[in-house]
Amino acid sequence: MIAEFLPGNDIALLENGAQFFPALESAIAAAACEVQIETYIFADDATGQRIVGALGAAARRGIAVRVLVDGFGASKFATGLGRKLVEAGVQFETYRPKISPLGLQRQRLRRLHRKLAVIDGSIAFVGGINIIDDVNNDHGPEMGPRCDYAVLVTGPLVARIHASMQQLWRLVGWARLQHRPPVIPPTACARELPAGAIAAAFVVRDNLRNRRAIEDAYLEAIAAARSEVLIASAYFLPGLRFRHALRAAAGRGVAITVLLQGQVEYPLLHYATQALYRQLLADGVRIHEYRAGFLHAKVAVIDGHWATVGSSNIDPFSLLLAREANVVVRDAGFASRLRASLQQAMTVSAGEIGLAHLQGMSLPARALRWIAYGVVQLMLGITRYGGNYYRE
Repeated sequence: MIAEFLPGNDIALLENGAQFFPALESAIAAAACEVQIETYIFADDATGQRIVGALGAAARRGIAVRVLVDGFGASKFATGLGRKLVEAGVQFETYRPKISPLGLQRQRLRRLHRKLAVIDGSIAFVGGINIIDDVNNDHGPEMGPRCDYAVLVTGPLVARIHASMQQLWRLVGWARLQHRPPVIPPTACARELPAGAIAAAFVVRDNLRNRRAIEDAYLEAIAAARSEVLIASAYFLPGLRFRHALRAAAGRGVAITVLLQGQVEYPLLHYATQALYRQLLADGVRIHEYRAGFLHAKVAVIDGHWATVGSSNIDPFSLLLAREANVVVRDAGFASRLRASLQQAMTVSAGEIGLAHLQGMSLPARALRWIAYGVVQLMLGITRYGGNYYRE
């Protein structure tokens, strides 16, 4: 078994920022002694300012507050909202802050892509939602909010999440040769909170011992699937192991459905993904594209009892390069809620892609997609991270 499941948790599904941010603000406001947050993007918009206000208020009342952001995704944070946090007494750090505008240095692609928060060692948030307005985009008011998910966790799994965040905080401090104040143990301020009966695991991807942990958790679940695999991934460029697993599952009668990005947010990744459509369809995979807004979800449900919510896409950047974090849940009730949400999104806000759509595509359009796919492969080859991801 790839993931180590712990029993006795309560896992609440949070859909989009409309549910996530009020829950996060409420938890910060109720904090007794500690708040710790990691995020890839921390935008200077209405949502970002609200969260900064909540964190600053917590720090001013004596709460130990630590915020870690990525140096690429939140490149302007240190000179903007980050200053307000420091002035309020928040401890703030940037993961890999120095980004060269030139070249494809290997370390440039190794980003902090996790979205985590732990309050008082008792409550954790894990998911794919950055600290940014749901409708923060340049595509006009007709574009709907992002489709995204997070979970609110209570129970023994919180200690695993907290320990992972503490370890990374220390690593960033050591890398900058800075002394860090003593870390407050979770038990020093943990409150008695109700837990439940859900078995769940916390799975991370890093560049040390857990290089393939999230992908392996997916592959293990897909290999055991007997009826259905439903995946929603904003960026979907699976390697050969993943595609072979989907093909094998479809071959034994498992219904395979993927919900993918229908809007063009990052053209290179968008068109590279579409280069795989014909083969995916031939392998028995049904494809739906989300079109009401940007799809940012990174979730899956398998056989109605296994589910995952987190920050990891099914692409080489998440599975081979970035620091990622997912919660994997074994519970029919939770899986049912997530599956119902995804089915609703596919019914109301997505369209299915079939062979007729691909056959109607012009030759230049097809060429564009294969060129994009080739560029992604070339980038991985230059950085020597790709290995056999796309090769037999």
